[in-house]
Amino acid sequence: MAKISVKPLADRVLIEPAEAETKTAGGIIIPDTAKEKPQRGKVVAVGNGKPEEPMTVKVGDTVLYGKYAGTEIQVEGKDLLIMRESDIFAII
Repeated sequence: MAKISVKPLADRVLIEPAEAETKTAGGIIIPDTAKEKPQRGKVVAVGNGKPEEPMTVKVGDTVLYGKYAGTEIQVEGKDLLIMRESDIFAII
C-alpha cells in the first residue's frame, strides 16, 4: 500500500471505498446509473484519537460504514472518504 500524504486529525479515519458491484448474484450486469454507493472500504490512515477515547480501527482494516457517512475527497488521484470513527459500524 502506498504512503498517503494526508494525516487525519483526532478521531477521523481516511477510507478507500470498495468498488461498486458490477454484477448481481444471479449474473445480471448492473449499469453505472443503477450502482449503489459502496458501504465497505479499507482504512488507509487513522488519526491519533481523543485522550479519553483511543482509536479502535487501524490501517489495513476493512470496515462497514453508513451509506451517507463521511466526506468525499481526492488525494493523489484516488477517491477517498474521511469520516469520524463513530460513523464506522463494524470491522470485518
